[in-house]
Amino acid sequence: MSEAHARRVQAQFGGSAAAYVASAGHAAGEDLDRLLAWGAARRRDRVLDLATGGGHTALLFGGIARRVVALDLTEPMLRAAREHVRTRAAANVVFVAGDASSLPFTDGSFDVVTCRTAAHHFADVAAAVRQIQRVLRPGGALLLQDILGHDDSEASAFMSEVERRRDPSHVRSYRAAEWKAFLRAAGLTVMEDVVIRKIREWDEWTGRMRMTPEARSQLEAFVRGAPERCRAAFDFKLTAERVESFNDRQILLRAERD
Repeated sequence: MSEAHARRVQAQFGGSAAAYVASAGHAAGEDLDRLLAWGAARRRDRVLDLATGGGHTALLFGGIARRVVALDLTEPMLRAAREHVRTRAAANVVFVAGDASSLPFTDGSFDVVTCRTAAHHFADVAAAVRQIQRVLRPGGALLLQDILGHDDSEASAFMSEVERRRDPSHVRSYRAAEWKAFLRAAGLTVMEDVVIRKIREWDEWTGRMRMTPEARSQLEAFVRGAPERCRAAFDFKLTAERVESFNDRQILLRAERD
């Protein structure tokens, strides 16, 4: 990751750490249940939670694994996640500062790597996937979740602009075929994939990123001015006064190291 992009991510998430710990959408849901079920069915002595954010995934995997390493690029986020996990007495979760494109672990260190709703911030997804493959033991599993790119190019461009205006550290949301190509090229075989939808309440979603009133007003004007079919692709709900919500399409993938 370039220094400029790393600073952008750190600036964006450093001030939002407490909001991510408190986020109900990150703390629970069908998506997290699915990842946990996938993990529970496998050998899981050592788990790496990549880009841990508020630590919710690391905390739950701490209940089924012998040891969990939670890694994040942003120190304030790590501190908030560490405190969140500490108050729940999960002593088998440890925290490490690091970059997904250059993981500070030896080859074959982990049985499972989790990465939940973070990869769209990675400057080089292919490099991060190669690092994941490297630190997994043979037969180990990557359990990944991220925003799903839309197959319609206009709808995809619309949502990418919404994401970037809300969060300048957003890089790109990838389509299912692109994810499978990244994984295959790195020596990971997709065993299961699922698409789910998560309703994002607009006020909470924009508020978590500490948008200024002016920036939020401009974003809402952009959404209102977009073609109806682009809004419909993400089920945007609008009233005369406000944007209420949209449906966030997410892909979940279970892939094994060859």
